[in-house]
Amino acid sequence: MTRHLPHFFGGHRGGGLGRFGRGFKDGDGMGGREFGMGRKLKSIDLQLLILGLLADKPRHGYEIIRALDERSQGYYVPSPGMVYPALTHLEELGRATVEADGTRKLYHITEAGRRYLDEHRALADALLAQIGRIAQRMERVRRALNAEEDALNEQGRYSKDLLRARRELQSALADTWASSAEEQRRIAAILERATADIRGEHSHA
Repeated sequence: MTRHLPHFFGGHRGGGLGRFGRGFKDGDGMGGREFGMGRKLKSIDLQLLILGLLADKPRHGYEIIRALDERSQGYYVPSPGMVYPALTHLEELGRATVEADGTRKLYHITEAGRRYLDEHRALADALLAQIGRIAQRMERVRRALNAEEDALNEQGRYSKDLLRARRELQSALADTWASSAEEQRRIAAILERATADIRGEHSHA
């Protein structure tokens, strides 16, 4: 008897914070994996997420990317360069099949894919649960930032240009929270130079 697994993907929908926090690392919880800094989701985990989506219904590759984007509120958005090789690998393993749908490819899960998904149900559930929890936290942060900006607007003490620049900086920084240590040092240096410029601390020839 075939079973669909839509409960894997019952997360929250809506806009997110772009590339905010896409890293994973080995650790405790969620079957030996937890979100962390500087590492991407492992290919085997992405394959599980894809199988869970295909168990719900057949999908095109771009629909898989969009579904993960929506269900994670933008927290985890794999690139086509990650998704399509994963789909090809699932097809090679006999866990997915593909059919022509006009000029596009439509992917289906196979019975072997459903069995594999059932065998790894705990990990698949844990992956999506962790994505959902972090997406919720990011949404709370975004609401807090919006509320703070509204308060500043009401005070009328700051120009729209300054508030816009502040908002864009916050968004850009959010996108870097899962970046490598080297990238974070580079960004810190940029911010230190900008701070010095704002305070007029640079000497002028």
